[in-house]
Amino acid sequence: MTRRRPLNPNAKIALDEMKYEIANELGITNTPDYNGNMTSRQNGLFGGYVGGNMTRKLVEMGEKELIDRNKRY
Repeated sequence: MTRRRPLNPNAKIALDEMKYEIANELGITNTPDYNGNMTSRQNGLFGGYVGGNMTRKLVEMGEKELIDRNKRY
């Protein structure tokens, strides 16, 4: 099985930044004193919220890029 990797290595950094920004917007904080005391269920719930919002924002960004690209032609 192949592992998914970003086409651009800098994309991982940008996606991580986006992940923390969205989590912060949702009130989900990763505090420095966090020691992994969340259950799998809690992590799944929070991850779902963050992942869903990340996907939504990435789709919006892609749509905007396509619209902007078509305006240039």
